[in-house]
Amino acid sequence: MKFVPLALAFAAFSFSAPALAQDDLSQKTDGNVVARAASPDGKLTVTISLDNEGRASYAVQRAGKPLLTDSRLGFLFTDAPKLDRGMSVVEVKRDKSDTSWNQPFGEWSTIRDNHTEMTVRLREKADLKREMDVTFRIFDDGIGFRYTLPTQANLKHANIADELTEFAFAGPGTAWWKPAYLWNREEYLYNKTPLDAVGTAQTVMTVKLADGTHVALHEAALVDYAAMNLQRAEGNTFKASLTPGAGAPKVSRDAGFSTPWRTIAVADDAAGLYAASRMTLNLNEPNKLGDVSWIKPGKFVGVWWNMIKGEWTWSRGPKHGATTAHVKQYIDFAAANHIPGVLVEGWNVGWDGNWFGNGKDMNFDQPTEDFDAAELARYAKAKGVYLIGHNETGGSASHYDSQLDRAFKYAQDHGIPVVKTGYVTDAGQIERVDPDGSQHREWHESQWMVNHHLRVVETAAKYHVSIDSHEPVKDTGLRRTYPNWVAREGGRGMEYNAWEGGKNPPEHEANMVFTQLLGGPMDFTPGVLSLSGSNGSAIKSTIAKQLALYVVLYSPVVMAADTPENYAKYPREMKFIRDVPTDWSDTRVLNGEVGDYATIVRKAKGSDDWYLGAVGDEEARSSTVTLDFLDAGKIYTAEIYRDGPGADYRTDARHSITIETRQVKKGDTLTIALAPGGGEAIRFVAPGKKARRR
Repeated sequence: MKFVPLALAFAAFSFSAPALAQDDLSQKTDGNVVARAASPDGKLTVTISLDNEGRASYAVQRAGKPLLTDSRLGFLFTDAPKLDRGMSVVEVKRDKSDTSWNQPFGEWSTIRDNHTEMTVRLREKADLKREMDVTFRIFDDGIGFRYTLPTQANLKHANIADELTEFAFAGPGTAWWKPAYLWNREEYLYNKTPLDAVGTAQTVMTVKLADGTHVALHEAALVDYAAMNLQRAEGNTFKASLTPGAGAPKVSRDAGFSTPWRTIAVADDAAGLYAASRMTLNLNEPNKLGDVSWIKPGKFVGVWWNMIKGEWTWSRGPKHGATTAHVKQYIDFAAANHIPGVLVEGWNVGWDGNWFGNGKDMNFDQPTEDFDAAELARYAKAKGVYLIGHNETGGSASHYDSQLDRAFKYAQDHGIPVVKTGYVTDAGQIERVDPDGSQHREWHESQWMVNHHLRVVETAAKYHVSIDSHEPVKDTGLRRTYPNWVAREGGRGMEYNAWEGGKNPPEHEANMVFTQLLGGPMDFTPGVLSLSGSNGSAIKSTIAKQLALYVVLYSPVVMAADTPENYAKYPREMKFIRDVPTDWSDTRVLNGEVGDYATIVRKAKGSDDWYLGAVGDEEARSSTVTLDFLDAGKIYTAEIYRDGPGADYRTDARHSITIETRQVKKGDTLTIALAPGGGEAIRFVAPGKKARRR
């Protein structure tokens, strides 16, 4: 890293100059700019200013136009004066980097990390003379910044009440957001409101400004810190709101640490935000686990949907779902359809009685008497299938902590490479028990729970087990550092469609693509081809849309959520679910608008085949896409699954589907016509492979 004395920070600045020369403090916008830096292409700039009382703020411009105006920086503490007023700049450090790195699995095989970096050290002029660093990494399509509180004489330990961090949008816009601090954790539908009508929002929050620029606010590398929410302060200005813990400080740490990165993804349109989201991965540390060849992305079926619908139970009794006989049925189905995994919920002791918010009877290495673990491990292995475990804590996180080694040793001994965890209890009701026996209640995204989840992931890695977290802490890109953290829930998934009331609306998935999914993969559990939940209640989707979700909603572990009996009724559609992979070498968003529609293509890892998924909302929609992603000079067979005649999520015609094939090549165009609540899925089979014709 290059160290620049403050006097040298007043260097010539040009939007087209190389990154390290982009630091002009002689052209002050308000007389108080003390540092400036720009993205590698010069379009995004960050300025740091001090007002007349020494308060530090940052601002962002894009192509010379204000994006964020002066936005405060600093901290509130529970046991010390705030770190905010009377600051001066001690030094400015500069660096740049342009590298690439490979993912073991993901949406892209290779990710480029091209950014400039500026670190500004701020010091109080009087009294305590405490210091803090603010580091900005500026990409062509976004900005990440974080604080560092060095160890110092008057700040050896930080008890943080909250951050003073702001995001002050320069103008009005439209926001897509879901509320924070409500009882149902992150499982809320997205609101679409004017920017100045947002309440307190969870991240990712996506904004479309008046000029069409799209911005997504989130965070990266959330480690040993409370998760950030966004509280509207006034007008179009938002303030960071850290998730509370059980005690007064929201974060308590010895000095000498850095906060998570606060991220601002920026693009011309919604489609551009998807690629910009790679910044989240770039702001995380590289893989810490070493060889991760034992992590296997793949699809799975499961003893689950019948329980969600209320036909089977997690608890023991005449309707118990996780029996040896039921699981063998699912293993047979998975083997016949070349699906590698079978999820089993309710297999262990502890589900009887009222476990919601009270999982202290859960035992994660003791099966129920009607679940023959040894026989099922043998049977699955003989069929070329593995079981996926399920550890539901009922919110009793300390109870789970006490069993982690036992739980993952059990998984390893029984050939279980993935465990789905759960924390089903109301927000703010996670049970924490300290070593002295005192009991406390935590929020799902408090600092303590952030650390709990990392303990789970690190312990699982010792036993070569991957984690799919439900009721989780949100995804902030830590799957780069800990690749066995393969997926999470953290939103309204397919399970809401099982229940007669409160089903997901048709726009839900088109909302999530450009909000939650910008943070990372989601275990949505798609593929309910029956399109029916409990008591035959209708799901607000066409059957083609259920297929499209396998491409649109990325996760390295993906469920085929319906039952074997229902899949037997739809053999033609089931072919696409069998064919579609869960690991990709390239991903491109061809078009989309937040909450309206999205068309995404992905290239299968280790193959020349491409897959397209398109989803819409409650309206019929049509768009034209150009097949520029295909290799030149090759003729592909397009296996198309599209909404059929009269398809409509509101009628019995939601099962109407047209399945056809045609020959296509690079440069051809296709019309994607989506029915109300509809979708389209296409497999582009490269030459040399045999495509099934219909």
